[in-house]
Amino acid sequence: MHILYFHQHFTTPRGSGGIRSYEMARRLISRGHRVTMVCGSSARGQTGLAGPFRRGRRSGTCEGIEVIELQLPYSNYDSFSRRTICFIRFAIQSIFLALSFDYDLLFATSTPLTAGIPGIFARWLRRKPFVFEVRDLWPELPRAMGVITNPVLLRLMDWLEWLSYHSATACIGLSPGIVQGIARRGIDPTAITMIPNGCDLDIFAPSAERAAIDGIAETDLVAVFTGAHGRANGLDAVLDAAAELRARHREDIRLLFIGDGALKPALVARAREEHLSNCLFLDPLPKVELSRLMSRADVGLMILANVPAFYYGTSPNKFFDYIASGLPVLNNYPGWLADLIAVHRCGLAVAPENPAAFADALMNLADHPDARSAMGANARALARQEFDRALLADRFVDWLAAARARR
Repeated sequence: MHILYFHQHFTTPRGSGGIRSYEMARRLISRGHRVTMVCGSSARGQTGLAGPFRRGRRSGTCEGIEVIELQLPYSNYDSFSRRTICFIRFAIQSIFLALSFDYDLLFATSTPLTAGIPGIFARWLRRKPFVFEVRDLWPELPRAMGVITNPVLLRLMDWLEWLSYHSATACIGLSPGIVQGIARRGIDPTAITMIPNGCDLDIFAPSAERAAIDGIAETDLVAVFTGAHGRANGLDAVLDAAAELRARHREDIRLLFIGDGALKPALVARAREEHLSNCLFLDPLPKVELSRLMSRADVGLMILANVPAFYYGTSPNKFFDYIASGLPVLNNYPGWLADLIAVHRCGLAVAPENPAAFADALMNLADHPDARSAMGANARALARQEFDRALLADRFVDWLAAARARR
């Protein structure tokens, strides 16, 4: 089977973004399928291609994946309007490929929601099987966050979401809330499956050798946050906890931020202005380098803004990297991940917008190393038993094969 795979933000492990599509494509190839990956360009991503762009694209092969990279640079620092234009341009060029290429099944993964547009055209104009993977519920999330308020735009996004789901032969949701959200739009539950983000156990693993980080003592407890520094991440909550720790004279607890995003300059400025020397900020890192640096961490921070739509409607990469690394997770919002943490005893969950409780949890973890170690062992066990990327990738390949058969 030849899969035409659309992921605007595709990257290999040499980039600093999520590598779900890379791993799924590799598993498809190992099972005898052919994959053509269509993606854009990103400062954080590495597609495996290095040659010049010609007429707005370049192509080549990376570890068996045939890659078509469109010259559409994207950055989290771009304005909303500039990102929207980039999404639309990617969708338009993707339509041309969906209508002209020879393939057996089209697969598209969000975000953005516009990722589903080539699948709509392929389904209705060429009768091709189309599988749509939903990583975030749009427009529910931007509406809940107040990022998009224009009623016309929201109505258009509602329509595009409905059309994408109803055009798809089958859908994949990355969390329980996403699966429920797809079903609420009238999709047959038997055409929906949940395949969450997974743990790359060969990249992230507990290590006895702890990396050295400037400004951090060997005896310090290090709580790490990795990923985007944007509005959705709500990282001011971590700085609020840092201020609480400083007031309690707990300078032995360090908060490490690894990543980038539109709000990072403001976060760095606030930490500087408030003399929060317990906060350290590092640039994004490729997965392998990130794994090495996380060997110095003692706790993984799972932080999001207090938006109820997030509680069951997200599947963040960082959570799975943390538990693969054997780190207990400190989570600051309710939902399915908080439930997992409680059931498997692999960390602590605190109420949102409560810096005192956040600081209490960090102090508890710092002052009870044996309990922290047990939580870390439980986290790694959870990663192996339920979220091993290899197992989830096999389910993914089987789901695509079934979708082609049900056309």
